[in-house]
This record gives sequence, C-alpha cells and structure tokens, in this order.
Amino acid sequence: MCIMGRIMGIDYGRKRIGIAVTDPLKIFASPLTTVSTHGFDMFLTEYSRTETVDAFVIGYPVTLNNLPSESVKYIDPFIRRLEKLFPGKPVHRIDERFTSQMAFQTMIDGGVKKNDRKDKATVDKISAAIILQSFLDKRVI
Repeated sequence: MCIMGRIMGIDYGRKRIGIAVTDPLKIFASPLTTVSTHGFDMFLTEYSRTETVDAFVIGYPVTLNNLPSESVKYIDPFIRRLEKLFPGKPVHRIDERFTSQMAFQTMIDGGVKKNDRKDKATVDKISAAIILQSFLDKRVI
C-alpha cells in the first residue's frame, strides 16, 4: 500500500514560521499554522507522527536582480538543519519576492477585516501557502 504524503511549504522568519501543506494528492496548498521559529522542530516532530511529509518548499529571498538577499544568512542554516533532520526528503527553494504583499491582498480580497489583517501570523501562513502553490503550479507533472 502506498501512503500519499504531503508537501510542506515554509515561510521562514526569524521570529515566526508560516506553514502550509498540500492535500494528499499534492494539487492544492492550504495555510496550516504559524509557529515560533524556536518551536518549529517540536512542531514538525509532532506533525510527522500523524502525517507523512514527502518534501519541503521554502521561500528563498532573492533581490530584484535574482541574487540571494541579505536574509539568506538566516535561512541557509535553517535549510541545512532541516536536511539533517529529514535526510532524503527534498528541500526546494522558491523565490518568495512579494509573497507577503500577495498574502495581504488575498486577505483583502477574501473580506478579512482590517484588524484581523494586522495579525502577522496570518500573513505568514498565507505567504507559506502562496509559496507552496507557486511551486505546485510550476511543477511538470
């Protein structure tokens, strides 16, 4: 029997990490949660007890000239730790430019109230879903 796993999308931040996951068929991305950066390993351990994660997609900040931005110095060690914790699981990097703005606009378009749009945790998990859906849309099936 083949167990269908999910792909996890990650919007890494120094304080919070937005997390999104695909459906088991890996067609759609949905926001899941936001966790503190320090609590991510524990969250992932708990999540992995009930769900199979086949791969990770991480928003990777690049400048307008497609060069890695200054903040990759925080993301690269996180990616190395993730690869060490889950050897053999692919970790894909995807351009995350403008995802926070897109997440904010998505909330406006979705009718989210102004006060609720100020919640950065909500923006982070929607950004993770946008990053993940962008990856899914670019895949060659």
